[in-house]
Amino acid sequence: MSGHAPLPDEPLRAFASTLKSVGVAGIAVYVLLSLGSALVGSLAAVLVLPLVQPGHALPIGNGLFDVQGGTDLHAAVFAGATIAFALLRWQAARQGARLAGRYGMHLRRSVHARLIDAPLASLADATSAEIANVLTYNIEIITQGFNALLQLLVAGVTAVVSVAFALWVSPPLVLATPLLAGLGLVASRISSREQAQVSRQYVSDLTRLFWLSEDFPRRLRHVRSFEKEQAEKESYGDISERLRHGYQRQLYLIASGRLMLELLAAVGIAAIFVLAYRLHGVDQASLIAVCLLLGRLLPYLVSTRQSFQQLRAAVPAFELWQRYMHRHPSSSSCVPSHRVVAEDVLHIGRVRLMPPLDTLDIGELALAPGKLTLVSGDSGIGKSSLVDVLAGMAKPKEFVARIGARSIDFDAYCELVRRGAYVSQSVRPWQRSIRECLLWAAPDATDDMLMSVLEDVGLARRLAETHRNLDSAIDNASSKLSGGELQRLLLAQVILRQPRLALLDEATSALDVASEIKVLSKLRQRLPQTILIVVSHRPDVMAIADQRIAIGQDRNVAA
Repeated sequence: MSGHAPLPDEPLRAFASTLKSVGVAGIAVYVLLSLGSALVGSLAAVLVLPLVQPGHALPIGNGLFDVQGGTDLHAAVFAGATIAFALLRWQAARQGARLAGRYGMHLRRSVHARLIDAPLASLADATSAEIANVLTYNIEIITQGFNALLQLLVAGVTAVVSVAFALWVSPPLVLATPLLAGLGLVASRISSREQAQVSRQYVSDLTRLFWLSEDFPRRLRHVRSFEKEQAEKESYGDISERLRHGYQRQLYLIASGRLMLELLAAVGIAAIFVLAYRLHGVDQASLIAVCLLLGRLLPYLVSTRQSFQQLRAAVPAFELWQRYMHRHPSSSSCVPSHRVVAEDVLHIGRVRLMPPLDTLDIGELALAPGKLTLVSGDSGIGKSSLVDVLAGMAKPKEFVARIGARSIDFDAYCELVRRGAYVSQSVRPWQRSIRECLLWAAPDATDDMLMSVLEDVGLARRLAETHRNLDSAIDNASSKLSGGELQRLLLAQVILRQPRLALLDEATSALDVASEIKVLSKLRQRLPQTILIVVSHRPDVMAIADQRIAIGQDRNVAA
């Protein structure tokens, strides 16, 4: 995003652009159904008069509205209009549900796609808890706001049609229009600023709760080792108390708004009755009809107030969604013009990282298929940042490389290593079963292929102990995999993918030394056309490495 302050109408334009996902035609159908139900509902309210006062004609404007026939016919006409109203309102509700469902789906897909394509650097200031919130609960709040907007549209159309019918029945009541407009304005301003503040704080506190709850099993070990159980309970209790207060305050505001609306409605309808009795030309039949028409609006008072509350709550949630949508996707502007075969060796002349790691300068590195390069050094020295660059996921400050005698820039290099596999220490499989996890990497793999790679990484025997084999759940209590077994499963994905470049950033840290060497040796054997780059603290890995990049404390590099 640019540094200037956003214009006031920018959120409105952003919201309007999201409406394209549900389609103009779908919204038009919803409006027409709402208008039709409002018209038929008002007509049904007027048609009840002959049943209340048989034989009494209802004056409308300068003419008379009278349904000819007996009570049976009047009841049949009224029933027909009521049934038509119910069906139209039902269809409008179904159409609204379709629109809201499509809208929520679009928001989820859009922000998830933007996150998938976002440069790693743009996510440096984002916590996993906030991202989880953006992808889940935050979307629900926005979708509820969109649905509230649809409900407000129905309430608005119904109010306009009902008031129009009332004025048509009794034109002198047009004098009450300023009163109705004033009451509506007062109702719309009740607690709006406080509701917006409460909603923003609620979204912020919920994001904090996500952050406190993420990766709980690993965090629990850390908490217990530091004897901080009570501190964590108090911290979680504080945020839970703030959420309780925020949710309670929102309900209080809704209840207060509902009370105010009902009081204003009572005052308004009473004032209209007084006005009607004091004006000449307003008979009893007209008064009854007007009462029925305005009475139709009473059920909308509570829902309208709640819809306004939901709409205000959706504003900060939409702002958070929009902030992530403004993270521009990364792209490669250059596609290599020469065909590159698997046996070609990538010669890295120089790689210099972006600040603050710009003192890390790598030179004269040959990356050949079937060869293993070990990257070692102390924690925090820049190993993972270097691997990000070699993976083509982060731009360096300076990059010089060639294939044979032909020089390539970083964009061309990214295209060359696009078919890669990057496994880091902290990543955990998020699929439900072992089969699903492996097929995610190779959708066309057969069961024999899956069992073969599990044998390669040393998981086949463990799998044989379960009853469901490949369909064993990854996180099920009876078949839950250990940290080392999860790493083996991710390495099985690498073998299935057969990448041009595989980067393993502490991806075997949960294995013992002997198992690490065995698994890495098997990977090297099964991936003869793959450039292997392994980050590890263990010197034993050097026994199977073809070359080593050792990064010292002063970020000097020894190759």
